[in-house]
Amino acid sequence: MDPALLREREAFKKRAMATPTVEKKSKPDRPAPPPPSDESKRKMRPPTAPKLDASTYKTMSGSSQYRFGVLAKIVKFMRTRHQDGDDHPLTIEEILDETNQLDIGQSVKNWLSSEALHNNPKVEASPCGTKFSFKPVYKIKDGKTLMRLLKQHDLKGLGGILLDDVQESLPHCEKVLKNRAAEILFIIRPIDKKKILFYNDRTANFSVDDEFQKLWRSATVDAMDDAKIDEYLEKQGIRSMQDHGLKKPVPKRKKAANKKRQFKKPRDNEHLADVLEVYEDNTLTLKGVNPT
Repeated sequence: MDPALLREREAFKKRAMATPTVEKKSKPDRPAPPPPSDESKRKMRPPTAPKLDASTYKTMSGSSQYRFGVLAKIVKFMRTRHQDGDDHPLTIEEILDETNQLDIGQSVKNWLSSEALHNNPKVEASPCGTKFSFKPVYKIKDGKTLMRLLKQHDLKGLGGILLDDVQESLPHCEKVLKNRAAEILFIIRPIDKKKILFYNDRTANFSVDDEFQKLWRSATVDAMDDAKIDEYLEKQGIRSMQDHGLKKPVPKRKKAANKKRQFKKPRDNEHLADVLEVYEDNTLTLKGVNPT
C-alpha cells in the first residue's frame, strides 16, 4: 500500500478523534394506549346545534329585524291594495294570508295585532280594534275630492301638495291626473326635484304688457336687503310700500312707580276773595241807605 495514503489515513483518524460528538440514546419503546371506549367517545364529541329549516326559522320568536321585516311587508301590501281601490279593512289573519305569512310564530302575531299595527302611522285600526286598513296622507278617493283639496289649499294659502302624497292617497292616481291635467299646475321644487301640485285658478289669469315684463325682469334685488330697497324707493318718491312687510316692534315705556298721592287740605275759597270783599261793601252800603 502506498505510504502516502497510510499517512493521510492516520491524520484523518487523529482529526476525527479530536472533534467532540454528541451521541443520541435510543428511547425505550412504550406500550401503545388502549382504544377509547364508547363513553369516552361520547364525551369527546362536540355539541351540535339543531338544524334549522325554513319552517322552524319562521316559527321562532325571532329578532326585531325579523319582526319589522314582517311588518314592512304588511304595510307595503296595504298601500298597494289601497292604490288599487280596495279600502275595506281586513283582520290580522286575512292580512297574513294575503301576504303568505301564515307560518309566523304566535308571539309575532300577538305583537302585530296588539302593538305594531296600532302604532304604525300608515295603518288605521277599526273602532273594534280587530280590523286594519291603510291610512293615507289625504282622504281623497277621486278627481272631485282632489280638486276640492287643492282649492282649499289655494284659498287658505297653504301652498301645494306633494305628488308623492297624492300618489299614495289617491286610487288610480295616474288616470285621475291625466283627466284633470288642465286644472292642475305641476311645479318642480329645485331643492329635491320633487313635483308639487297647485290648483290652476283661471280667474287669476291676466295678460301682462311686454314692456312691463322687460322692466320686471331687468330689476334685480338679489343683493339688496329691505333697508336698501326702502332707501331706493324713498329717493324715487315712492312711499306706497312703507306700510307693508314686517313691522318693527315698538318698545313699551315703563310706567313710573306709583307715588302716594298727597291730598291737599281744602281752602276757604281763596280764589273768590276779591269778589267777597266787593259783595260785603255793597251790602253795607245798602244797609246804610234809608228807603224814601
